[in-house]
Amino acid sequence: MQFTAEMIAGLVSGEVVGDKNAAVYTVSSIEDGKQGGLAYLSNPKYEPYLYTTKCSVVLVGKEFEPQQPVEATLIKVADVNATVLQLLQMYQAMKPQKSGISPRASISEKATIGENCYIGDFAVIEAGAVVGNGAKIYPHCYVGDNVKVGEGTTLYPRVTIYEGCSIGNRCILHAGSVIGADGFGFAPNAAGGFDKIPQLGNVIIEDDVEIGANTCIDRAKTDSTIIRRGVKLDNLIQVGHNVQIGENTVSSAQMGIAGTSKVGKNCFLAGQVGIADHITIGDYVKIGSQSGIDRDVPDGEVRFGSPALKGMGYYRSFAVFKELPDMARKLRALERTVEQLTNKEE
Repeated sequence: MQFTAEMIAGLVSGEVVGDKNAAVYTVSSIEDGKQGGLAYLSNPKYEPYLYTTKCSVVLVGKEFEPQQPVEATLIKVADVNATVLQLLQMYQAMKPQKSGISPRASISEKATIGENCYIGDFAVIEAGAVVGNGAKIYPHCYVGDNVKVGEGTTLYPRVTIYEGCSIGNRCILHAGSVIGADGFGFAPNAAGGFDKIPQLGNVIIEDDVEIGANTCIDRAKTDSTIIRRGVKLDNLIQVGHNVQIGENTVSSAQMGIAGTSKVGKNCFLAGQVGIADHITIGDYVKIGSQSGIDRDVPDGEVRFGSPALKGMGYYRSFAVFKELPDMARKLRALERTVEQLTNKEE
């Protein structure tokens, strides 16, 4: 697909500065752009690249005035980031959409498949499963017995959904994610080993959730592991059995939540955060990278460190941590001085 600067400006209510016929067919970063690319400038520290970029068209703010000659055509818009999002959404919507059901898919006669679905090669859909209208199930996915897949939901290749789980509408599950595997439940026995505790619950994922590649959400021991509406989970995340994550909470990669913990709504959990079992985290909480949470966190708090401390408490402590070697040397010197003074007095 190819667009001119004039066409793009018309779509986003922008003003063209330069060649209105400049054509683009791809999206590029401003620093590594090439001819035919569309880039954008929203961060002032990237402005020097504007004067050297090979991109054909660059989106800039309405008030922006270049300080050097610019070869690229500029499109001035009110909000650069919002415009970029708008264009990316439009481009995504215009891409060819998968459709049809492969004869190589294995679909139980007792499954229910909605209208306008895509089901790829070697996908397996078991008895009692219900797939909503417009859902897309890519090759090698497994949809277990009595699973519900909502309308407009996409399962990318090798997604596995165990029996009895429920996925809402307009969800996206990326490649390799596993929903509903057994929770990590074992009881010590008299012989020194462990007996498996049956995991009889399921996983419920509500509408508009996105699950990253190779992320695992365990089924509950009883009742349900619940991922509320609008949650966004990155790649390589582990969610334990009976966990609940509140609506519109987001988490970066490699976060782990142990069983039966609860996370509130609109929280942000950074990469490699670890949350112990039976912990309750309130709403609007922010937790920094690699923090370890071993106790409850009230609404609106910020936590850093392992074990995690309140935000400013962590920074104050960190300011001391890096001075500890010098402080230790000074302390030893003071101890020697005190000892010498004490010996003189004796």
